[in-house]
Order: sequence, then structure tokens, then C-alpha cells
Amino acid sequence: MAIYKDASYLQQSSSEAFDQDYGPGAAAPHAGIYRCMGCHLEIGIAAGHVLPPQGHHAHTPAQGSIRWRLIVYADHKPK
Repeated sequence: MAIYKDASYLQQSSSEAFDQDYGPGAAAPHAGIYRCMGCHLEIGIAAGHVLPPQGHHAHTPAQGSIRWRLIVYADHKPK
């Protein structure tokens, strides 16, 4: 689970960008933290970089396939 100290650096959003899952090896559309929805492993990645491949980590059958979801978006346009 993503952890933070100062909530003033974060803003809640209902953007659809947080609803899409991406397979192993897909390009990350946004910079930020992505979470594997099967095992809850989290990674930080730059926009356009490739999400970890299938062999990055193993899942049990109960965890299903590896699928990455954006959970924290790094906004490069300061408000």
C-alpha cells in the first residue's frame, strides 16, 4: 500500500486513469505508482516506460494474472 507523510502533497481524484488495468510489458501511460492487483506488489515508474514483464514476479493460481493499475499519479504540471 502506498504510504505518505504529508497529505498536503496529495489530491484525491476520481479520474478514469485509475480504473484501467495493464498487462505485463505494457507502456505506463502515466508516471506514478502502479499496483499489481493480484498480489499487491507496488512499483514506481516513469510515463512511457514499460511495466515489468510476466517473469518479474510469480503469482499463485488464486492471485490470477499479473495486472498493473495506477494508484498514485505523478502530476508534472504544478498547480
